[in-house]
Amino acid sequence: MTDSYDALVVGGGPGGASTAYHLATGGARVLLVEKAAFPREKTCGDGLTPRGTAALDAMGLTEAYADWPRNVGLRCHGGGRSLELPWPEVTGEPSFGLTQPRIDLDHLLIRQAEKAGAIVMTETDVLGPRIDDGVVVGAELQREGEDPFDVRASYVIAADGASSRIGQALGHTRDPRRPVAVAIRGYYRTERDEDPWLDSYLELWKGDEQLGGYGWVFPIGDGTVNVGLGVLNTTGSINYKQMLADWAPTAGQDWGFTGDDLVAKPRSNPLPMGANRHPPLYRGVLFVGDAAGMINPFNGEGISYAMETGQMAAETVLSAMQTGDRSRLAKYPAALTERYGSYYTLGRIFVKLIGDPRVMKFCTTFGMPRPRVMKLVLKLLGNMYEPVGGTTSDRVVQALTAMAPAR
Repeated sequence: MTDSYDALVVGGGPGGASTAYHLATGGARVLLVEKAAFPREKTCGDGLTPRGTAALDAMGLTEAYADWPRNVGLRCHGGGRSLELPWPEVTGEPSFGLTQPRIDLDHLLIRQAEKAGAIVMTETDVLGPRIDDGVVVGAELQREGEDPFDVRASYVIAADGASSRIGQALGHTRDPRRPVAVAIRGYYRTERDEDPWLDSYLELWKGDEQLGGYGWVFPIGDGTVNVGLGVLNTTGSINYKQMLADWAPTAGQDWGFTGDDLVAKPRSNPLPMGANRHPPLYRGVLFVGDAAGMINPFNGEGISYAMETGQMAAETVLSAMQTGDRSRLAKYPAALTERYGSYYTLGRIFVKLIGDPRVMKFCTTFGMPRPRVMKLVLKLLGNMYEPVGGTTSDRVVQALTAMAPAR
């Protein structure tokens, strides 16, 4: 016997949980399937900007994060200087960010989707999509030790991460012309675990040698900090674990840790950026978050965009359900293009430029002594600016993004 649902969400990370939550609160009968058991680890910086905090608010989690560590902005290091930059004020967004390990955050989000009415099925593999007349209408699933079974759904959402098995099965591959980075992180013991700033290292140094990429230190509030780096995946010859081991002592001088304070084995993960699996609607499947390559190419932020695109996908599906008009699904890629298109186009140009350490060194040498310039840069890199009007720096960012084609 085949089970039927209004919607099938594949993947239980922030994008999938957000999709399922908003579908369920909109009255849809939704099944979320996830191959792992929760709680489970995930490679990430564990930091949320105010944009991410707003996405939690949209899932009704304001009280749940009340006692989480908060951050007030970004402390940038580069060009021999350090500069504290408070988060920009943006209408409709909180004034603070948060930190929370993904092992806890993702578990909270999937429980919230379940509380909203979504049916959650973990430790379940998706063996492949079921297709009728070229459109995906469900999937073949299997739980460990059990026989495969079919699930049919009027709408299917792929939130199954950077590798997206649904995307691969459909031949919907990533665009090789669009950027992919690699992030690696480890947790280090330190007494500065409650520092109110997120630290961003715009230059990576190993002694006198400048490495490509950027680094971070995010206080977790549990006696540790999340220390990591992001590097463009332009070659397969980089030893990322060694790169982190070489660079971490530099940050450790500021934060009071050494290599001996490493708590657990570092973990790495790809960062598909700049909408690098497109279109986000393919053979009836709506792709969200990392499955659509929606990580911000300016700063490597992924959680916020996974949750935002999940909510947008859910709203699109609910509109189609309520009207009985599947053609409304076309509104999803249009909505993503309107919200992120020009900004991500500009970001793809940016990320190619800073892949060259010489370019980054020039930018930090010019920008870091100029706080007003860096405040504008933070608005651009963080995608935190007023879309209309605002301050002079808001209007500069508006003008820069307006010059980029939305694609």
